[in-house]
Amino acid sequence: MVPVWLLLFCLSVAQVFPEVQPAELYVEVPENYGGNFPLYLIKLPLPPEETEGEIVLSGTPSVAAEGPFAVDPESGFLLVTRALDREEQAEYRLQVTLETEDGRVLWGPRPVLVRVKDENDQVPHFSQSIYRVQLSQGTRPGIPFLFLEALDEDEPGTANSDLRFYILNQAPAQPSPDMFQLEPRLGALALSPEGSTSLDQAEEGSYQLLVQVKDMGDQASGHQATATVDVSIVENTWVPLDPVHLAENLQVPYPHPMAQVRWSGGDIHYHLESQPPGPFDVDAEGKLYVTQELDREAQAEYLLQVQARNTRGEDYTEPLELRVVVMDENDNAPVCPLRDSPVSIPELSPPGTKVTRLLAEDMDAPGSPNSHIVYQLLSPEPEEGADGRAFELDFTSGSVTLGDAPLRAGQNILLQVMAADQGGAEGGLSSTCEVAVTITDVNDHAPEFTVSQIEPVSLPENAEPGTLVATLMATDADLEPAFRLMDFAIEAGDVEGTFGLDWEPDSSHVQLRLLKNLSYEAASSHKLVVVVRSVTELVGPGPGPGATATVTVLVEKLVPPPKLDQESYEASIPVSTPAGSLLLTIQPSDPGSSPLRFSLVNDSEGWLCIKEVSGEVHTARPLQGAQPGDMYTVLVEAQYEDEPALSTSATLVIHFLKAPAAWAPTLHPVPARHLCTPRQDHGVVISGPGEDPGLAGGHGPYSFALGPNPTVPMPTSPWPCTGWSHVSTQCP
Repeated sequence: MVPVWLLLFCLSVAQVFPEVQPAELYVEVPENYGGNFPLYLIKLPLPPEETEGEIVLSGTPSVAAEGPFAVDPESGFLLVTRALDREEQAEYRLQVTLETEDGRVLWGPRPVLVRVKDENDQVPHFSQSIYRVQLSQGTRPGIPFLFLEALDEDEPGTANSDLRFYILNQAPAQPSPDMFQLEPRLGALALSPEGSTSLDQAEEGSYQLLVQVKDMGDQASGHQATATVDVSIVENTWVPLDPVHLAENLQVPYPHPMAQVRWSGGDIHYHLESQPPGPFDVDAEGKLYVTQELDREAQAEYLLQVQARNTRGEDYTEPLELRVVVMDENDNAPVCPLRDSPVSIPELSPPGTKVTRLLAEDMDAPGSPNSHIVYQLLSPEPEEGADGRAFELDFTSGSVTLGDAPLRAGQNILLQVMAADQGGAEGGLSSTCEVAVTITDVNDHAPEFTVSQIEPVSLPENAEPGTLVATLMATDADLEPAFRLMDFAIEAGDVEGTFGLDWEPDSSHVQLRLLKNLSYEAASSHKLVVVVRSVTELVGPGPGPGATATVTVLVEKLVPPPKLDQESYEASIPVSTPAGSLLLTIQPSDPGSSPLRFSLVNDSEGWLCIKEVSGEVHTARPLQGAQPGDMYTVLVEAQYEDEPALSTSATLVIHFLKAPAAWAPTLHPVPARHLCTPRQDHGVVISGPGEDPGLAGGHGPYSFALGPNPTVPMPTSPWPCTGWSHVSTQCP
């Protein structure tokens, strides 16, 4: 039977942390262990060679004095002698050494970390047994008005201390049993959507909630505790505020109270925001203050927002708005708006076209006579003899429009307009506003090519995609750079998309490039029509005939180099092959192709020759020096007769064979002695049957060398000889 301590040892977690100096051993001990003691935890890695010495366990003073740890000297196991409580101490740091009696350290020290593994032995409890809170009508659903607090002393971050909050009961259950909702993890108590609707329609009253807190998270098991929440429903006192009028430069002690807000619910924090930011504040009682003097010229009006918030900064309800108006004095003249650049009006604009609108500003109170501004056009005056004015002005709105008088492109005009407050009445203040107006050009010229017919361009059939075909130039008579921007396109002649255009956005030239491979058989020429257009829409007549350019591309047919019927050639011949012997014939792969001319390259020995037209390869001379088994390689070159630049080549390898065995002729006398004329008594009859099996039919010539002999008279005319089968005659 396996001992309990050994079983627990196998189940314990023992690991060594990443390498440190020295390495620390780690072991866990279950809290409140109910088995037998001592409990063996982990075998210490003592050195086997050290048989002498005492194992010394040390740690904090309490650990060293009282236990609860020890080391079994026989087995070397670290053991615990009693149950451990994690809430009392969560971990222990020990140190193990092997020492001699005189205190000399033989091994160690080795640190050991013992962690007490938590058990769920603590019951959570609320911070209060009864919570009392006021809830105002008008509270938003889902906004917490109370945060329940509970504590579990089990190990933080584990399921044992993972708390959940629940509502167990609501009394009364009217008008709805689900008037409230409780966020399980945070304990945030809020009105439910149904409860918010019902609460706004109900009278004041109270509710009692029974709430529960449970550990072990969302698991069904765990310890729990309960508490009571008394909720008092009170009237909503969060009501709108009337505007506040404050005199600028008010001489009173600051902060100066100006209004009061109150939220009747509990756990309230007031927050104030001012648009634009201003010198205002709110205290914990909801009293609103202005903290310093106001200047209407700096800011005439403020919009304050007061929020009623919980401790998390969430609004219980919609904020209240308070409008603060600073009362004014008429001490400011109208101020003309600043313009950094002239107003641009396109030429040919019709009468009534809006030029600008003057919006002079008066720092006095809006809507008062002090800020009532009217306008008067001072210049330019109408030209003498002109039918009308170049500009018209609406004296109330300050809107300036074009009049009937024509304007020319490039004109620069300065408008002068007087802006007067108090509706132009006597005693009011005024300023003179100036507006610069420039009459600008319009896009009324279409771009055109400088050359509309391009000389034909020839391209070889094997031209690479991306090849530049032609560069076209275009011009635009407009003045504005934006109106001179051009767009190019191939309008006709390129159905297959063989060509493309390439240009920079602000460039006036375009490159016509090849995009696909050309085919002479598919089309021997291409007539392309390129069109140029203005990027900006034209004003007036459309593009003229100069907006297109024609480019003719001629395709040069690609003649492939000649091709032979073989990539390489070989021939085997005896070393005794005589000069003039036909070895083989080089031929084109296509007999119907253009005529070829042949030649040999690298015939270092001069043994071979080739007929230029037929391609027949012959021996040029006896193969003197060739040895059986040798190879002789030359290069055969072929080129078109009408296109010498187009050529091809192939290797010719000659394998030399052993010469046939020599055959010695046999001489036999014959009856007849008069074989040659003129008749001579010293004629010789040579007879020999064709015994050489290498000669067809037994026939073969004899080869003789007739040396000069002074005793034999030579005829002055050739000797006519008669030959017959198997007989060759040579006369001296």
